[in-house]
Amino acid sequence: MSSGMLPKPQMCGLLAKRLRVHIVGAFVMALGVAASYKFGVAEPRNKAYADFYRHYDSMKDFEEMRRAGIFQSVK
Repeated sequence: MSSGMLPKPQMCGLLAKRLRVHIVGAFVMALGVAASYKFGVAEPRNKAYADFYRHYDSMKDFEEMRRAGIFQSVK
């Protein structure tokens, strides 16, 4: 068998090449997770809070709690 048939194993720079590939993959995955959290969780939550407080009347809520007897110091 001649040595020309088998490819020579790559030993020099193998760690750097593998690290480069894994760092790029981890960066892409982290960006994907951050984007999915932003658009899947944070945006709907902010919209729900905005919709709630757009129509929230704190004085009406206070009067209902006062009439229910929740507060001890308010007559």
